[in-house]
Amino acid sequence: MRLQADANRSVIAVVRGDRSLSVPASTVRIEDFSPQTPWQAHLRNVDTVIHCAARVHVMNDAETDPLAAFRHVNVKGTLNFARQAAEAGVRRFIFISSIKVNGEGTSLGHPYAADDVPSPADPYGVSKHEAEQGLRQIAQTTGMEIVIIRPVLVFGPGVKANFLSMMRWLDKGVPLPFGAIDNRRSLVSIDNLVDLIVTCIDHPAAANQTFLVSDGEDLSTTALLIRMGRSLGKPARLIPVPGWIIERGASMLGRGALSQRLCGSLQVNIEKTRTLLNWTPPVSVDDALAKTAQHFRTYQAK
Repeated sequence: MRLQADANRSVIAVVRGDRSLSVPASTVRIEDFSPQTPWQAHLRNVDTVIHCAARVHVMNDAETDPLAAFRHVNVKGTLNFARQAAEAGVRRFIFISSIKVNGEGTSLGHPYAADDVPSPADPYGVSKHEAEQGLRQIAQTTGMEIVIIRPVLVFGPGVKANFLSMMRWLDKGVPLPFGAIDNRRSLVSIDNLVDLIVTCIDHPAAANQTFLVSDGEDLSTTALLIRMGRSLGKPARLIPVPGWIIERGASMLGRGALSQRLCGSLQVNIEKTRTLLNWTPPVSVDDALAKTAQHFRTYQAK
């Protein structure tokens, strides 16, 4: 995560193995993030922890008990880290959670809000929700401030998964059957997410709150592909196939989850984030797409 050190802050980055960083920061290397990881030596004189390590959502999970695997890292590992942070006198613990705590999708025009009743539907979302609950209990008993941020799909230079696949399709000029998708998806660029995290480090109103974050502009899959193609300099070749046909065909092929991401809606209302923190996404969708496309052209186009 690109949290830049400034004149008033020193940053300690925790990484696993031999991973490298592109920003100036002191580096702590650990072998694993688990319920047994010792943190005391690394938390001395630390004011704020930004915790974004997790076992992330994976398609076709090979674990025999996926929920147990997610809980081991995302719940037990996180709460072990938070308890030791509280014992070390850390003032604020910022937890990067997931919109999957809210649920898997919204009906068009009815976005999730930060204070909606959670409704996680898969093991990853359940584990993030349980971690949030545990962190709130730690805050109540220790006084350490907790800030929870639930991002939607994050994109930016080096993005992977479906977003990268779409960029490769566009770059190769592949005709795509997504010219008539009337959904809406909230996205967040990495720059906007980091800007909100930095805001939450010191803002007094952030303490013990939960925030949703997005770029502030919801796009249909059709509109996203058109604008992504424009950023790549490769006009999108879109065929207007109705979304229900795509969803039915994908379901028959066992790809229902993918079609839901491409054809379904998932919107978030960031009014609480805007109002309570006086925060506005500083980077527009088009500027973020341009930056992502530039990186793709330089490093990832194949």
